[in-house]
Amino acid sequence: MNKSELIDAIATETGLSKVDAGKALNATTDAITKAMISGDGVQLTGFGSFLTRARAARVGRNPQTGAAIQIKASTIAAFKAGKALKEAVNK
Repeated sequence: MNKSELIDAIATETGLSKVDAGKALNATTDAITKAMISGDGVQLTGFGSFLTRARAARVGRNPQTGAAIQIKASTIAAFKAGKALKEAVNK
């Protein structure tokens, strides 16, 4: 499912117009992004949690040459599925 298909599904489920459903989806993703940028997680009970994780610096390999390269420490975005979502997917 891509973004336009998700907007269609939201519009159908809620009775909103596609424009309003698109605005709602954009507002939701923007709020989650802003929270994660500030270091906060977002928990949607039953669905899952959006959070950030620190990734340590490490040594990697250039696949073409095999030479060792230093990979910097970084912060990554992560999603952890909630219990209800896991159960729904595993039915």
